Amino acid sequence: MSHPAAPPETCDLLIEAGWVVPVEPHAVVLEDHAVAVRDGAILAVLPVAEARQRYAPAERVSRPGSALVPGLVNAHVHNPMTLLRGVADDLPLMVWLKEHIWPVEGQVIGPEFVGDGIAIAIAEMLRGGTTCCNENYFFPDVAAATYARHGFRAVVGLPVIDFPTAWAASQDEYFAKALEVHDNVRADALVDTAFVPHAPYSVADSAFERIRVLADQLDIQIHLHVHETATEVADALARHGSREIARLDRLGVYTDRLIAVHMTQLTDAEIALTAERGVSVVHCPESNLKLASGFCPVEALRRAGVNLALGTDGPASNNDLDMFGEMRTAALLAKAVAGDAAALDAATTLRMATLGGARAMGLDARIGSIEPGKRADLALVRMDTIETMPLYNVVSQLVYATGRHQVSDVWVDGRRRLEDGRLTDMDTAALLASAWEWGARIAGIRRGAGTETA
Repeated sequence: MSHPAAPPETCDLLIEAGWVVPVEPHAVVLEDHAVAVRDGAILAVLPVAEARQRYAPAERVSRPGSALVPGLVNAHVHNPMTLLRGVADDLPLMVWLKEHIWPVEGQVIGPEFVGDGIAIAIAEMLRGGTTCCNENYFFPDVAAATYARHGFRAVVGLPVIDFPTAWAASQDEYFAKALEVHDNVRADALVDTAFVPHAPYSVADSAFERIRVLADQLDIQIHLHVHETATEVADALARHGSREIARLDRLGVYTDRLIAVHMTQLTDAEIALTAERGVSVVHCPESNLKLASGFCPVEALRRAGVNLALGTDGPASNNDLDMFGEMRTAALLAKAVAGDAAALDAATTLRMATLGGARAMGLDARIGSIEPGKRADLALVRMDTIETMPLYNVVSQLVYATGRHQVSDVWVDGRRRLEDGRLTDMDTAALLASAWEWGARIAGIRRGAGTETA
């Protein structure tokens, strides 16, 4: 006697794609697969035919010509600096910072600047398939509120630096405000925190020691620029008698809590130590190239077993938040640096831009791959375009041929944020008006200071 078939399960969303690229397992592509979502979490990853029998979704999105990938994770940003995009280009790092960026920031930095800059950045990131970022800037209270208001996943940095800023006047005030922001956001489902001491050259030993203790107590990461330029390393030797990685290790900061950004100046011994200590490295190839900061030895780090992530850096030094462009640059540059065409293959590069970033930020149990139980941070990417056809290898095409304009649909925590290339709940006209207004104001400041460049 046959039994009646079980009724289909309900779910909120069923996304059917020509290809699902889960990232975990590594380098796998699942053809004609679907992802079921309920309450913001991934329920199942299964063939489309089976999904149609098993689930009765409230919403079905069918994209047979698209690849479904985990939302991209931008592991190092200064997003308020969207408002400084193009302010001072074609200059070395310290000239760029000291003579152009810092003077302008000194006149405009504040809650409004941070909130408006981040809102524009969120729109840009969503349009390019990015669903999570690792923020490093001042006024983290405003940053956290802005990310939360716009439903965007972020780890917001709690800044610490040796000199007074518009955010805090003393070491004690930086730490008091950091703890207050952390306490205020720790219940938020999308916003987490990390300490962001600016750089070894601008943070005292005593501050690093406090950060080490508090990061352990609060169970949060430490997000830090490390060995960004040869000049920085030479200055450290002159000031401390050791390279900065050795100093950080002596202070107990060089651990698996550390997200080390840039890392363009590394010895073989430092690469081995980085792997041994479990430090994650965020590679920012386009910013490093633009500022001529040096080359991160990504392939050597990979071979040593270091967890690698990818970041754009700030929009003032890149000058975009395009993670597809960053993946292509990272893969190509790694081959040239290693002298090996097989270095940093496409699947590893995509992993850096997703699960590697999530792992660095302590979020890999929640995001970074398409697996049941994880949150539904997802992006659909059109592969049936002139630019990406014919299609022999989906992952290679995502890294080497795909542009961010091919992202059609994006979900953060199961909530649709981009639909057929259109932002679902952000006012693009208002964002553009804000950008025009800030641009006019900052251009006026630079004209007055005589620093405006052609």
